Amino acid sequence: MADGRGPSTNSGESLLFLTDEQLRQGIEAMFFAYRGFTADPDRILVDMAYGRAHHRAVHFVNRAPGTTVNNLLNILGVTKQSLNRVLRTLIADGLVISKVGRNDKRERHLFLTDKGRALEQKLSDAQRARMRAAFRDAGPDSVAGFRKVLEAMMDPEMRKSYTQLKENGA
Repeated sequence: MADGRGPSTNSGESLLFLTDEQLRQGIEAMFFAYRGFTADPDRILVDMAYGRAHHRAVHFVNRAPGTTVNNLLNILGVTKQSLNRVLRTLIADGLVISKVGRNDKRERHLFLTDKGRALEQKLSDAQRARMRAAFRDAGPDSVAGFRKVLEAMMDPEMRKSYTQLKENGA
Protein backbone atom coordinates (compact mmCIF):
# COMPACT_ATOMS: atom_id res chain seq x y z
CA MET A 1 0.00 0.00 0.00
CA ALA A 2 2.39 2.60 -1.23
CA ASP A 3 -0.13 5.46 -1.22
CA GLY A 4 -2.79 4.09 1.13
CA ARG A 5 -5.29 3.41 -1.69
CA GLY A 6 -4.54 -0.27 -2.25
CA PRO A 7 -1.77 -2.62 -3.33
CA SER A 8 1.11 -1.05 -5.18
CA THR A 9 1.12 -1.64 -8.92
CA ASN A 10 4.46 -3.42 -8.62
CA SER A 11 3.26 -6.13 -6.25
CA GLY A 12 2.01 -9.54 -7.34
CA GLU A 13 -1.10 -8.82 -5.32
CA SER A 14 -2.09 -6.07 -7.76
CA LEU A 15 -2.49 -8.71 -10.45
CA LEU A 16 -5.72 -9.75 -8.75
CA PHE A 17 -7.17 -6.36 -9.66
CA LEU A 18 -6.40 -6.06 -13.36
CA THR A 19 -8.62 -3.68 -15.27
CA ASP A 20 -10.33 -4.60 -18.52
CA GLU A 21 -7.80 -2.37 -20.29
CA GLN A 22 -4.86 -4.21 -18.71
CA LEU A 23 -6.42 -7.54 -19.69
CA ARG A 24 -6.97 -6.28 -23.25
CA GLN A 25 -3.30 -5.32 -23.40
CA GLY A 26 -2.36 -8.82 -22.19
CA ILE A 27 -4.57 -10.41 -24.83
CA GLU A 28 -3.01 -8.28 -27.55
CA ALA A 29 0.51 -8.98 -26.28
CA MET A 30 -0.25 -12.70 -26.39
CA PHE A 31 -1.61 -12.38 -29.94
CA PHE A 32 1.50 -10.58 -31.22
CA ALA A 33 3.84 -12.87 -29.29
CA TYR A 34 2.15 -15.89 -30.86
CA ARG A 35 2.60 -14.35 -34.30
CA GLY A 36 6.31 -13.95 -33.59
CA PHE A 37 6.58 -17.43 -32.10
CA THR A 38 5.03 -19.02 -35.20
CA ALA A 39 6.69 -16.75 -37.77
CA ASP A 40 10.06 -18.52 -37.72
CA PRO A 41 8.67 -22.02 -38.40
CA ASP A 42 6.17 -20.59 -40.89
CA ARG A 43 9.08 -19.25 -42.99
CA ILE A 44 10.66 -22.71 -42.99
CA LEU A 45 7.39 -24.51 -43.81
CA VAL A 46 6.26 -22.25 -46.64
CA ASP A 47 8.86 -23.64 -49.04
CA MET A 48 7.57 -27.15 -48.32
CA ALA A 49 3.90 -26.17 -48.81
CA TYR A 50 3.24 -27.14 -45.18
CA GLY A 51 1.34 -25.21 -42.55
CA ARG A 52 1.04 -25.05 -38.80
CA ALA A 53 -0.99 -28.26 -38.64
CA HIS A 54 1.98 -30.11 -40.13
CA HIS A 55 4.28 -28.44 -37.63
CA ARG A 56 2.10 -29.40 -34.66
CA ALA A 57 1.80 -33.00 -35.86
CA VAL A 58 5.56 -33.33 -36.36
CA HIS A 59 6.21 -31.74 -32.96
CA PHE A 60 3.94 -34.07 -31.01
CA VAL A 61 4.94 -37.22 -32.90
CA ASN A 62 8.54 -36.34 -32.06
CA ARG A 63 7.60 -35.64 -28.44
CA ALA A 64 5.89 -39.02 -28.04
CA PRO A 65 7.23 -41.51 -30.61
CA GLY A 66 4.72 -44.28 -31.22
CA THR A 67 1.78 -42.12 -30.22
CA THR A 68 -1.50 -43.24 -31.74
CA VAL A 69 -3.53 -41.29 -34.23
CA ASN A 70 -6.32 -41.06 -31.62
CA ASN A 71 -3.95 -39.63 -29.03
CA LEU A 72 -2.70 -37.08 -31.55
CA LEU A 73 -6.32 -36.18 -32.35
CA ASN A 74 -6.95 -35.51 -28.65
CA ILE A 75 -3.81 -33.40 -28.24
CA LEU A 76 -4.34 -31.31 -31.38
CA GLY A 77 -8.11 -30.96 -31.08
CA VAL A 78 -8.67 -31.25 -34.82
CA THR A 79 -11.05 -33.37 -36.84
CA LYS A 80 -10.05 -36.83 -37.94
CA GLN A 81 -10.40 -35.76 -41.57
CA SER A 82 -8.08 -32.79 -41.05
CA LEU A 83 -5.44 -34.85 -39.24
CA ASN A 84 -5.60 -37.62 -41.83
CA ARG A 85 -5.00 -35.09 -44.60
CA VAL A 86 -1.90 -33.78 -42.77
CA LEU A 87 -0.62 -37.28 -41.94
CA ARG A 88 -1.08 -38.50 -45.53
CA THR A 89 1.15 -35.66 -46.74
CA LEU A 90 3.78 -36.24 -44.05
CA ILE A 91 3.83 -39.98 -44.74
CA ALA A 92 3.97 -39.51 -48.53
CA ASP A 93 6.87 -37.07 -48.13
CA GLY A 94 8.81 -39.53 -45.97
CA LEU A 95 8.65 -37.58 -42.70
CA VAL A 96 6.34 -39.87 -40.72
CA ILE A 97 5.78 -43.61 -40.72
CA SER A 98 2.63 -45.28 -39.49
CA LYS A 99 2.73 -48.75 -37.97
CA VAL A 100 -0.22 -50.99 -37.17
CA GLY A 101 -0.60 -51.66 -33.44
CA ARG A 102 0.62 -54.97 -32.06
CA ASN A 103 -2.21 -55.43 -29.58
CA ASP A 104 -4.93 -53.61 -31.47
CA LYS A 105 -4.67 -53.82 -35.25
CA ARG A 106 -7.05 -50.86 -35.58
CA GLU A 107 -4.52 -48.53 -33.97
CA ARG A 108 -1.90 -46.71 -35.99
CA HIS A 109 1.28 -45.70 -34.19
CA LEU A 110 3.23 -42.75 -35.55
CA PHE A 111 6.99 -42.24 -35.71
CA LEU A 112 9.21 -39.65 -37.34
CA THR A 113 11.75 -40.75 -39.89
CA ASP A 114 15.27 -39.30 -39.86
CA LYS A 115 14.03 -36.71 -42.34
CA GLY A 116 11.08 -35.91 -40.05
CA ARG A 117 13.34 -35.57 -37.01
CA ALA A 118 15.60 -33.21 -38.96
CA LEU A 119 12.64 -30.99 -39.88
CA GLU A 120 11.31 -31.05 -36.31
CA GLN A 121 14.77 -30.07 -35.01
CA LYS A 122 14.99 -27.16 -37.44
CA LEU A 123 11.52 -25.89 -36.51
CA SER A 124 12.08 -26.29 -32.77
CA ASP A 125 15.53 -24.71 -32.91
CA ALA A 126 13.96 -21.57 -34.35
CA GLN A 127 11.34 -21.41 -31.61
CA ARG A 128 13.78 -22.28 -28.84
CA ALA A 129 16.08 -19.45 -29.94
CA ARG A 130 13.21 -16.96 -29.74
CA MET A 131 12.04 -18.25 -26.35
CA ARG A 132 15.58 -18.42 -24.94
CA ALA A 133 16.18 -14.77 -25.88
CA ALA A 134 12.82 -13.68 -24.43
CA PHE A 135 13.37 -15.58 -21.18
CA ARG A 136 16.91 -14.20 -20.90
CA ASP A 137 15.59 -10.66 -21.31
CA ALA A 138 12.70 -11.16 -18.87
CA GLY A 139 14.72 -12.86 -16.13
CA PRO A 140 14.36 -16.10 -14.15
CA ASP A 141 11.36 -15.06 -12.04
CA SER A 142 9.43 -14.24 -15.19
CA VAL A 143 10.00 -17.71 -16.63
CA ALA A 144 8.23 -19.44 -13.74
CA GLY A 145 5.45 -16.84 -13.72
CA PHE A 146 4.91 -17.15 -17.47
CA ARG A 147 4.59 -20.92 -17.21
CA LYS A 148 2.11 -20.60 -14.33
CA VAL A 149 -0.05 -18.19 -16.34
CA LEU A 150 -0.04 -20.50 -19.39
CA GLU A 151 -0.91 -23.56 -17.29
CA ALA A 152 -3.71 -21.66 -15.54
CA MET A 153 -5.21 -20.72 -18.93
CA MET A 154 -5.39 -24.35 -20.10
CA ASP A 155 -8.68 -26.20 -20.07
CA PRO A 156 -8.54 -29.09 -17.57
CA GLU A 157 -8.32 -31.75 -20.29
CA MET A 158 -5.49 -29.92 -22.03
CA ARG A 159 -3.67 -29.46 -18.73
CA LYS A 160 -3.92 -33.22 -18.24
CA SER A 161 -2.37 -33.86 -21.67
CA TYR A 162 0.33 -31.27 -20.96
CA THR A 163 1.14 -32.83 -17.60
CA GLN A 164 1.35 -36.29 -19.16
CA LEU A 165 3.80 -35.02 -21.77
CA LYS A 166 5.95 -33.41 -19.07
CA GLU A 167 5.96 -36.62 -17.01
CA ASN A 168 6.76 -38.86 -19.99
CA GLY A 169 9.84 -37.06 -21.15
CA ALA A 170 10.35 -33.72 -19.51
